Amino acid sequence: MAEFDSIRKMPFSLEAEQAILGTVIVDSEKFVDVATLKDDDFYLEQHKQIFSAMRDMFNKNRVIDPVTLIDALTQMGTYTEGDAAKYIKLLVDLASDAANIEEYSKIVRDKAMLRSLIEASRDISDLAYSEKGEVGDAVNYAEQRIYSISQDKYQDGFDKIRDVIVEHYKTLKLLKENPEALAGTPTRFDSLDRVLIGMGKGDLIVVGGRPGMGKTSFCMNVATNVAKTTDKNIAVFSLEMSSEQLVSRMLSSEALIDSANMRTGKLSDDDWRHLAEASSVLSNTNIYIDPNPNTTPTAMKSKLRRLDNLGLVIIDYLQLMNPDVPTDNRVLDVANITRSIKLMAKEFEIPIILCSQLARASENRKDRQPMLSDLRDSGAIEQDADIVLFIYRSDYYERKDGEAPEAQNENSDYILAECNVAKNRHGSTGVVKLAWVGKYYKFMSIEDNILHESGEN
Repeated sequence: MAEFDSIRKMPFSLEAEQAILGTVIVDSEKFVDVATLKDDDFYLEQHKQIFSAMRDMFNKNRVIDPVTLIDALTQMGTYTEGDAAKYIKLLVDLASDAANIEEYSKIVRDKAMLRSLIEASRDISDLAYSEKGEVGDAVNYAEQRIYSISQDKYQDGFDKIRDVIVEHYKTLKLLKENPEALAGTPTRFDSLDRVLIGMGKGDLIVVGGRPGMGKTSFCMNVATNVAKTTDKNIAVFSLEMSSEQLVSRMLSSEALIDSANMRTGKLSDDDWRHLAEASSVLSNTNIYIDPNPNTTPTAMKSKLRRLDNLGLVIIDYLQLMNPDVPTDNRVLDVANITRSIKLMAKEFEIPIILCSQLARASENRKDRQPMLSDLRDSGAIEQDADIVLFIYRSDYYERKDGEAPEAQNENSDYILAECNVAKNRHGSTGVVKLAWVGKYYKFMSIEDNILHESGEN
């Protein structure tokens, strides 16, 4: 095997590497177009060193031209002045049309990814041959390595600050041209979005509440809002309800049809028309539902890797999840689960909404408003969460015995609900007023004493 490997050559494009370097020497402004490349994306050592020198000069706001670059390489000890001059002249002669530099950059990056894939394959093979550890761990490692390469995220070292600075320059330039380009994903509840400023990439958003408060409805309202306004894929892990039950609620909410009529099939002609319209709208969204009640963080991650263009994940709910490696300590199990989900959000660079039950102790207080300490089973939930939202309705405690939560507003337009932003790592906290229409399983925005469906302009 080793002899066979030695015959094959590692993938790289000499022409593309030389064209990139030569083009930047001729026009230093073009460095911004290849700033996402890393030194190791270049295969030849001398090209790595030249690109590294260019990056240093860019960060120091120095003009990159043959004279300044030769001086920098000489000071670095990479070349003697004569050797540097010869090779830089060659690169200038080989410089191609600057308009194609981004295409050359893609060639260089693709070749680097192929080399990373070869390296990962060898590591995976070595691990499999060693027969060490659990098979599941080996499979997860293999999936992680391959997925990370496909997403261009695999790192086996540190990020150099000079690389990060260049990336940040590109971010600032993008924000200058389009201030909304990097805004977080909005929930489409206007008053809530003003507090959160959107759900950020990598954010873990915990939605807590006692049973019956409407956690699932709130999360599915957000999922529908995001799905209708973007082309992103939305993944829903429903550990408590079946796919059909969940979709029935979504249709009731979207069509504004009484959920009791949905369950009994007593639908009027208008209901059927509204149902058809809602079905058409939801069918055109990219919402995917996984109703497996025995899922684990690793199983979730494996399924999410198969979804491209992922925009949002909803997990309903934490206390029903199984840890990857169960222990006899439930607090530790929950802590491991929440940490895994937070890392998942960071890895996929998407917001993840995680529903969580609250401890019963909140109902024994005179003021039943939920607090962070009410998060059930583990303080790690609060620790790992970037945002914690509590859904609270005072009417819940005013129901008659045996009365269903959705029956509370049969004779009224809506019931006042509260979404308490109890933790917000990126901004302010506070209580946001929402309207709850139980018979539709729907939360709505309240603006200037006028009731609007969330997401309306």
